[in-house]
Amino acid sequence: MSAVLLKAERLTRTLPGEVPVTLVRDVDLEIREGEFIAITGPSGSGKSSLLYLLGLLDQPSGGKLWMDGKETSGFSENVLADTRLSRLGFVFQANFLLPEFTALENVLLPMRRLGRLTAGEAEARARRLLSDLGLEEQAGKLPHQMSGGQNQRVAIARALANDPALVFGDEPTGNLDTRSSAMVQGILKDLSRKKGRTVIVVTHDPDFAAQCDRIIRIVDGKIAA
Repeated sequence: MSAVLLKAERLTRTLPGEVPVTLVRDVDLEIREGEFIAITGPSGSGKSSLLYLLGLLDQPSGGKLWMDGKETSGFSENVLADTRLSRLGFVFQANFLLPEFTALENVLLPMRRLGRLTAGEAEARARRLLSDLGLEEQAGKLPHQMSGGQNQRVAIARALANDPALVFGDEPTGNLDTRSSAMVQGILKDLSRKKGRTVIVVTHDPDFAAQCDRIIRIVDGKIAA
């Protein structure tokens, strides 16, 4: 059986205030190496909030989260940032590419921040990632010179830049046309099935969710199914 990469125990996220709002409530969950998982549920049910907790983009108000067997509540801000940079990749509905940077430069950014590769090694890897996603000829183009589907594939290449064990997607096909959506779905599925990465996506698309190994349905911040 494959290793457990993420484990949540009674994971809870509550926004403080005069009337506290609980976004995620008492979630127990295990996610294993190589799984392709969809998180679904009604709008406002806590899907993205759960994804951000699992991806260390937000901190829980209660409960515990283990990553690679380490309990994350003891992580300092620097360790959290280093873990996100080196172990995790993110693809959002809005691609968040830097508009003044070319496709190649956007993919290079995480590698430059991590600093594990020489400049030549990083550029070779970035070009290989773009080529693998059918973007070899787009390397020198700015985001506004490419289509929405091409920009989202650049965002996937950037998410893979530091060879993450886990890739998180928050509605990664939400802004795409049918053809581009199908292409991005196929890429994410191949990352799990062929590359052995763990891929976790929030999606409203039932056809996309049906391609996954497991569907986690969230209702009112709790796992319903």
